[in-house]
Amino acid sequence: MSVDQATVRRVAHLARIAVTEDEVAHLQGELNAILAFVEQLGEVDTSGVEPMTSVIPMTLPLRADVVSDGGYAERVLANAPAADDGFFAVPKVVE
Repeated sequence: MSVDQATVRRVAHLARIAVTEDEVAHLQGELNAILAFVEQLGEVDTSGVEPMTSVIPMTLPLRADVVSDGGYAERVLANAPAADDGFFAVPKVVE
């Protein structure tokens, strides 16, 4: 794939980059080199390669999925404007 000067101007406009006419030819060469490199990556055979999220194998530490109250209900209720029998007390809003 080859990029022409009109495409360079269009990409610069879309990226909101001010490009002078002197820079267009240089950027055309750089964009063509980048696209050539990307085409080379397409030639690599990755059929036997597993997808990975890291370059080294690792597993994340897991904790037990246990439901608990946190063990400090008194400290939580200390922030409440009103509490009753271990619960937040709120005004009745529905008749």
